[in-house]
Amino acid sequence: MADTYDVIVLGSGPGGYVAAIRAAQLGLKTAIVERELLGGICLNWGCIPTKALLRSAEILHHMKHAKDYGLAADNITADLDAIVKRSRGVAKQLNQGITHLMKKNKITVHMGTGKLVAPGKLEVTGDKGAETLSAKHIIIATGARARARDLPKVKADGNRVWTYRHAMTPKEMPTKLLVLGSGAIGIEFASFYNDMGVDVTVVEMLDRIVPVEDKDISVFLEKSLTKQGIKILTGAKAGDVVPSDKGVSVKITPKGGKEETQEFSHVIVAIGIVPNVENIGLEDLKIEPDEKFFVKVDDYGRTNVPGVWAIGDCVKGPWLAHKASHEGTTTAESIAKEMGNKDVHPHPLDRNNIPGCTYCHPQIASVGMTEAKAKEAGYEVKAGTFPFIGNGKAIALGEAEGFVKTVFDAKTGELLGAHMIGAEVTEMIQGYVVGKTLETTEAELMNTVFPHPTISETMHEATLAAYGRALHM
Repeated sequence: MADTYDVIVLGSGPGGYVAAIRAAQLGLKTAIVERELLGGICLNWGCIPTKALLRSAEILHHMKHAKDYGLAADNITADLDAIVKRSRGVAKQLNQGITHLMKKNKITVHMGTGKLVAPGKLEVTGDKGAETLSAKHIIIATGARARARDLPKVKADGNRVWTYRHAMTPKEMPTKLLVLGSGAIGIEFASFYNDMGVDVTVVEMLDRIVPVEDKDISVFLEKSLTKQGIKILTGAKAGDVVPSDKGVSVKITPKGGKEETQEFSHVIVAIGIVPNVENIGLEDLKIEPDEKFFVKVDDYGRTNVPGVWAIGDCVKGPWLAHKASHEGTTTAESIAKEMGNKDVHPHPLDRNNIPGCTYCHPQIASVGMTEAKAKEAGYEVKAGTFPFIGNGKAIALGEAEGFVKTVFDAKTGELLGAHMIGAEVTEMIQGYVVGKTLETTEAELMNTVFPHPTISETMHEATLAAYGRALHM
């Protein structure tokens, strides 16, 4: 007889395991199905272990500039194996933490590959064979994978041509690295390997790097990375990629130039993602995809098939772990409500208030509309920028590179967007996110007392700057 649950979650990434925990908290009998490691890509091969790598690079960067702080540090070297080992250790620790959370919340874990075989039925194939599970509700949280199909004549096999996963556990340090794509993943790895002493080139097809960010951020970051020694080619195209035992030959057409063949030791493909939706039974149940082949859902995670839900990277973006976790909570609460729980009140995701963070050097963080997007949407805007060089704490830390930019509705004072680049801005952005959640106006931000001395004072100054009232510039 099939095991029967109220909820089965297919996939245990940040969306899946959070959905399972919230469902269990609400008294629903819950199971989770995972084919590889609990925690999914984010905890094991993405968000967290990459930050461990970047932390090592950051420390190395500071050590190389020790003289700037009156310190002496000679013969500084990087042990790639030890750096990777630490990163993998961090991932293992977090994986064990998720295992503990499953036990604590009495969530049954089924290891294996899951497939929807009928409404309310999921077949799981693992090392011990196949079993069929039943549930009133099934949440698809299968995530996504790196897109490598746009590379002519070659696949990212982990030898000379890498995806992010290969780049996290390299067999050797590259000598000359090409990064295709300048989104968060591409720029983070470009920053990491540059700090490791590698000759790095970034090719971006669009006219600026980190193209989803405010243009001022893109321009500032390109100047900073170029100063650090990274070669940036925007408006450029990569053609044939031909790997060999000694390296990789790549045909590159720079903006306004002629195609030329360049040689690299390795190539990282960072040109987007595709959803993991194949061979999980979606077609058999006639679950509708959207125009980009992600699972089509409403604001609460419902698909077109009753009892089947979807969250995270297999549905529409932005494809971020924290967005997936929020969706997991919303969907679990929506299921509980459908099953008669009158005490839950699920809230749909506000897609205009999802922060984005990129952990390069310098860091980037943003939330809401860029200045250009706000104007395109018909707003009359007031925008203000305040540089880190005007902040005492940033100067004291030797981190005076960066700025904070705010975008307000000129008519109502509503905060439409905030954009930051510089030290620790990924920790600061949440202040603006909370402000947007509470529908804070410029007056309320101006009247907020920020602690001194902190870099966060730049947030206050950027608000004042939008209205011509900045104090320290």
